[in-house]
Amino acid sequence: MESIRVPLLVAAALWAGAAAADEARPFCVNRPGKVTPPCILDTGKLQIEVGLVDAALTRQPGNAVDNWAFGATVVRLGLGPTTEVQVGWTPFALSHMHSGGGTMRGVGDVSLALRQSLLRPDGSGVSVAVQPFVTAPTATGGQGAGDWTGGVLLPFAAALPAGFGFAATPEIDLYPNASGHGSHAAFTGVVAVSHPIGAVTLGAELWGRRNDDPDQPVTQVSADFSAAWVPKATPNLQFDIGANAGLNRNTAEIELYVGVATRF
Repeated sequence: MESIRVPLLVAAALWAGAAAADEARPFCVNRPGKVTPPCILDTGKLQIEVGLVDAALTRQPGNAVDNWAFGATVVRLGLGPTTEVQVGWTPFALSHMHSGGGTMRGVGDVSLALRQSLLRPDGSGVSVAVQPFVTAPTATGGQGAGDWTGGVLLPFAAALPAGFGFAATPEIDLYPNASGHGSHAAFTGVVAVSHPIGAVTLGAELWGRRNDDPDQPVTQVSADFSAAWVPKATPNLQFDIGANAGLNRNTAEIELYVGVATRF
């Protein structure tokens, strides 16, 4: 009897897990791209999203820099029907300056965010959320902001005709001044359109940021393109790639990345 009972218990557990997956909200991932989705994980669900490799290459005269990040990870946990918490950290990053500046390497800052849905937490139809965050200065080797930072995002998404999706994320952050005294605001905005083709979703974005440091104000703009693939056999697993093209001299001319995400 015991030899029969164990397989039956395993089969029941697998069936229950499959049923739970069917009842779960659609698989919604922060990556790829810079737009932030407003969807919330189901209560108790855990999701891990990893940027396996990210390379941002700048080739302006006198400012040739390669910035690499490996294993940038965001862990998301559903706290309730409309709330989730996120923790992010990059375990290894390096910056190589071609003009004799050498190479700096280290780990990144740790970020903690709370996403609260304001409308449709499953991300369907018109969906809105608010996401305050704070970043702790844990970075080494010049890979972080050098001080505590924080901000708030307002993720928005809407379904469009013909299977297209639209998303936008306005953001305001508070950064320490480059002088080491005081702080200033930075404003970021991104708009995106996406469309699925079978198991692959293609996306295009326009991103911009204005960093109002009183000594070194900087404006950055980029056009970003991405593809995300969720295999039919593994609906809780996503692979993604992307390429971002800088549109002004303050933005990396090209950024390439590849990543993966999974939900438990």
